[in-house]
Amino acid sequence: MSDKRLRRRTPVRFKHVRDDLGELLRSVGLDLDLSESFPERAHFEGRDLILVDRVPLGVQVETGDGSSWFPTLRGIVAWKPERCWAAVDHGAIPFLMNGADCMGAGIHMADPALEEGDLVWIRDQEHGKPLALGLALVSGDEMVEMTSGKAIQTLHWIGDDLWELDA
Repeated sequence: MSDKRLRRRTPVRFKHVRDDLGELLRSVGLDLDLSESFPERAHFEGRDLILVDRVPLGVQVETGDGSSWFPTLRGIVAWKPERCWAAVDHGAIPFLMNGADCMGAGIHMADPALEEGDLVWIRDQEHGKPLALGLALVSGDEMVEMTSGKAIQTLHWIGDDLWELDA
């Protein structure tokens, strides 16, 4: 269990996070009504978070062209999005669980709409369970065709401090 804590945790009105939550949900093609939930903002290890009902479901990630909101792995588990994903075989899973970048050879399927620089969640090919969150270094079509080299820079994975965070 992580001994790190959330910093600057602040309950906020829904109207103060509406735009950020909208960006977060649009990034993975979801349309949910969270107006009846209890939103909070917090800071953890240099990243801003949005907590919904005390669970960190959104993280602000620095991308090549600024920063973007994207679901954490807990958000992906809760909301089950069908966009912005890449599926890896069993051989890649142990490496991803240790925080390694995702190599192109392990990717067997990917969302064809992915572009270089997009945020992407990595899932198990067989079960579809989320494993990691990262930044695409190549497009979705290129990921599937790659036989060597890095395809996704890993930013957050199951077992890291953000995953282990006890909000």
